[in-house]
Amino acid sequence: MKLAARIVETKIFNRLIIATIVVAGVLAGLETNAAFVERHHGLLHLLDSLILGVFGLEAVLKIAAHGRRPWRYFLDAWNVFDFTVLLLCLLPAAGPFAAVLRLARALRLLRLVSALPKLQLLVGALLKSFSAMGYVGVLLGLMFYIYAVAGVHLFGGAAPEQFGSLSAALFSLFQLITLEGWVDVFGAVHGAGPVRAIVYFTSFIVLGTMIMLNLFIGVIMNSMGEMHAEIDERDRARHVRETGHPTLEDQFNELEQQLKKLQEGLAATRVHIKHTAPALVENGDGRTAELPIRR
Repeated sequence: MKLAARIVETKIFNRLIIATIVVAGVLAGLETNAAFVERHHGLLHLLDSLILGVFGLEAVLKIAAHGRRPWRYFLDAWNVFDFTVLLLCLLPAAGPFAAVLRLARALRLLRLVSALPKLQLLVGALLKSFSAMGYVGVLLGLMFYIYAVAGVHLFGGAAPEQFGSLSAALFSLFQLITLEGWVDVFGAVHGAGPVRAIVYFTSFIVLGTMIMLNLFIGVIMNSMGEMHAEIDERDRARHVRETGHPTLEDQFNELEQQLKKLQEGLAATRVHIKHTAPALVENGDGRTAELPIRR
């Protein structure tokens, strides 16, 4: 168990897996060329077998690293994905499973996400931001609808092709928000009133491209922060579960908090002594006399 865990955690093993994933992705692209496959069928089959062997060895080592609790391997969603792709790649190349096998070979490139923690963070943040991005999408849809209705009433007569109907207005607004062909749309409605057109187009472009884009970016960045915190917490929990001890970072943080509390306690004690305790001095006859501290 310890040997398997040490092997899995080495940088050489991780780089080997990444290189194998990249080679698998290149092979998936080469297999789309029928003439190339026909000429180098034997070499491609050999490389595919080696790739399957490396992925199979990786799965065995990761499962063995959990010792008497091999099911913990499947508690990680990325491990489940990797194992599923591995099983799909073991399907026969001919028959009804041929299409599934080709798809599985293409999906092997997605294993880069499980091999690179930074990609895991990015993908996890995107998935986590879907719910919040939905509300931003609803807000964007409301803005589209309001501006489309207003555009039909304002410019429908002067530019029927762009704003003659609700659907045409929505399509024109989509052109505006992508900043693709907005000059043509603006030129078509300019005759209906230049001031009105300038206010309409400027406000929509500013709200749509600037504010909404920043909202999407803000949602994704917030999700990345939350995902980073979740990954750190998961890594700490796994370290405690496997070693029985907190991480060095947690130990330092705990010591820092204890030191801070000790300093606060000492400071409070000094203040208390300074303001409440009397000073004791010794008289000439050996007795002590109390002298209040000057305030």
